[in-house]
Amino acid sequence: MRQVVWLLFLFVVAVIAAGTLGNNEGLVVVYWPPWRIDLSLNLFVLLWVAVGVAAYLIVGAGVRLAGLPERARLWRGQQRERGAQAALREAQGLLFAGRFSRAHKAALRALEIRVATPELRDDSEFAALAHLLAASSLHRLQDRVRRDEQLLAAQTLLGQGGAPAAVAEAAQLMAAEWAVEDRDADRALGHLALLPAGVGRRTQALRVRLQAHRLARQPLEALKTARLLAKHQAFAPAAAQGLLRSLAAEALDSARDADQLRRVWMQLENADRRDPFVTAKAALQAAAVGSAADARGWLRPHWEELPRLGELERAAVLEAFLRVLPGLSADWLPLLEASVVAMPQDPAVAHVVGRAMAERKLWGRSRRLLESATSLPGGSVDLRRQAWRALAEIAEAEGDEARAQHFYRQSATGT
Repeated sequence: MRQVVWLLFLFVVAVIAAGTLGNNEGLVVVYWPPWRIDLSLNLFVLLWVAVGVAAYLIVGAGVRLAGLPERARLWRGQQRERGAQAALREAQGLLFAGRFSRAHKAALRALEIRVATPELRDDSEFAALAHLLAASSLHRLQDRVRRDEQLLAAQTLLGQGGAPAAVAEAAQLMAAEWAVEDRDADRALGHLALLPAGVGRRTQALRVRLQAHRLARQPLEALKTARLLAKHQAFAPAAAQGLLRSLAAEALDSARDADQLRRVWMQLENADRRDPFVTAKAALQAAAVGSAADARGWLRPHWEELPRLGELERAAVLEAFLRVLPGLSADWLPLLEASVVAMPQDPAVAHVVGRAMAERKLWGRSRRLLESATSLPGGSVDLRRQAWRALAEIAEAEGDEARAQHFYRQSATGT
């Protein structure tokens, strides 16, 4: 299409030239004593056009010739800048490829080229990224001293301004991750505290914070962070639930007396206190510190929902309740009877309720429940042995040594 346009333009020029110059009889006389030159007007115009074109070309060539040093300087700068960018990309690729020593050398080469390139001397982002790549490589090489030097150089450049905020945030986050890997929880939390509030709520920052809190043995803070990660869907639902339960258990394990255990329990979220596994753990810890009454109070809501709990959850609640039977009050009896009525074929429930009745010295009811626990299908050998031992203890309390010996023999065989 362009060639067609140019062809049409030439036709137009030819037509105009033929119309204006074809019949032009004008003369141009040039007097240069003692000479006189007569030229046709057409030739004179063509000569002036040729002179103008020649002058334009000569002036343009002179300007380009005079600008050659500057153009050469710019070309050399562009080449150095391309070399620096190539070295930076090479360092990044080698770091991802696991060639840490070569990645460190490539990052240093990029920094050296930057020093020799005036166009890059004011580019703090480029220098900071190169220092961070070098620091990352040294971290993988376990060279913590030189790693910290490179990190400090990057942070110094970023502190002078001019670089995007994302690079500064990356430097702080990387420093926190490295501190966690160095098992230095205080330093990691210090770096995380320097992050803006919005950045601190990002998933990666929360992951590092969780690791730092766990490393610092701060299970309650770790639990809060894990809950935020669960809201961000950073874990699979099952993994999130398991992590939250584990952290709640760590928090409860940190209590050394009943008062401290109560404070930890009240600091847990409602969702944690509604978890049967967490409540069972709290009850076991309460039994260990001599606070069985608190444990029974925590277990009561779950006992009321016992028929609707899963098998594992029910087993955890029953085991914890069995540990806190001493001092059982009479107001529990209707609730215990209701659970037996709701689950008449569950040997574990019959065993625990039978032990509870024995605690209240209701020997007849206790004996019937424990005997059913030994005969109901689905009971484990260990459960039957415990039921037989409980029957033997009841027989001893009633003074029936023969039956007690019989029950002890049954406990030994587990049948």
